[in-house]
Amino acid sequence: METKVNIAKTAPAAYQIVMNLETYLASTALTKTHKELIKLRASQINQCAYCINMHSADARKHGETEQRIYMLNAWREADIYTDEEKSLLALTEEVTLISDKHITDETYAALRSHFDDKYIADAILMVITINTWNRIAISSGWRVS
Repeated sequence: METKVNIAKTAPAAYQIVMNLETYLASTALTKTHKELIKLRASQINQCAYCINMHSADARKHGETEQRIYMLNAWREADIYTDEEKSLLALTEEVTLISDKHITDETYAALRSHFDDKYIADAILMVITINTWNRIAISSGWRVS
């Protein structure tokens, strides 16, 4: 499949807004582990091969293990993720699939037991941003090479 449209060139002002979100997110207190788990899980759900490839490589660079990368789509049944991570993964799934059930009270309660509102807000923005990138990559025909 060829690239369908180059959004960065065709709509550079809009593309820059997404880049600005990335710049903001880089400055937040979100840990590198949390960021990469969010990016990977959302990309798995959205079936964005380009982003899965990129973020699994980035996760490895930040010290993530192969086992945790491979088990991510079964995180509920795996004891290798912390309760903090599991609350963020639940948030990631619920925001990514928001029309299914929205964000549950149980997910918010779990998040609030580990994080303050600023951290939760930044995590939500991380999920929204990776979902945006997934949609840009998929609809533009970005390929893994």
